[in-house]
Amino acid sequence: MNQNNTRLPLVIEPDQLLDQLGNANLLVVDLGKQESYLQAHVPGAVYLSFKALTSGTPSAPGRLPSKETLELIFSELGLTPDTHVIAYDDEGGGWAGRLIWILDMIGHTHYSYLNGGIHAWLAHDLATESKPNTPKPTRVKVTLNPWPSVDKDYILKRLGSVDLAIWDARSPGEFKGEKKFADKAGHIPGAANYEWTRGMDKERHLKIRNLEDIRSELAGLGITGDKEIITHCQTHHRSGFTYLLGKALGFNRMKAYPGSWAEWGNDPSTPVEISTR
Repeated sequence: MNQNNTRLPLVIEPDQLLDQLGNANLLVVDLGKQESYLQAHVPGAVYLSFKALTSGTPSAPGRLPSKETLELIFSELGLTPDTHVIAYDDEGGGWAGRLIWILDMIGHTHYSYLNGGIHAWLAHDLATESKPNTPKPTRVKVTLNPWPSVDKDYILKRLGSVDLAIWDARSPGEFKGEKKFADKAGHIPGAANYEWTRGMDKERHLKIRNLEDIRSELAGLGITGDKEIITHCQTHHRSGFTYLLGKALGFNRMKAYPGSWAEWGNDPSTPVEISTR
């Protein structure tokens, strides 16, 4: 999709978004819990169930929905080539980041993340509404780009490459094999663990922490911008946020593995490592 509209930052602050409300080309999407949306949302925001962003298929429920499903979703949202999407949720950016990854997949590159989501919006004491908003539907046809996503076979071929970093966004317990949500416990060999919530500032309403501090912490784990970085979690939900975080850090080769541990950990042929890294 070719777009030509106002440039907004990837990470937009609540006050910055407030100044943009009413822009005809702005589409604000709330990906939080529906009950939260019905209580209070950003004025003009439309609701999108996070369940719509996954295939839900067994063994790898985090895979991308079908092309036809994506066309239906974005048509119902009223997406146009000139639309600038603002994504937010009520959990610190996992589902919002996943939507941004999907927008990359369909080539719609005008988007922003509301820093801190609804929590930060409310903390800034900005106006909300509770009445649902219904967008004007459009007819969207998508072409999927391969670069933002990798599959299991791609990772197997790339394992051990010096210019590869695998960013595991799961909890330390899952990474170390102490918690098991698949047939196998542990992690992809060579992966580094930086749990998704480490990038959030709990003292600032789940806004993204200082990027240079995060950059330094990731570098200590071998996750640096000169490498191809592949992030995953259990179903590419939590790693939606780490994908977004990598983009905010300027990591140009940021990719996601939507199969994630649900696929890798349930495949008897995939190698697994258990360590404390």
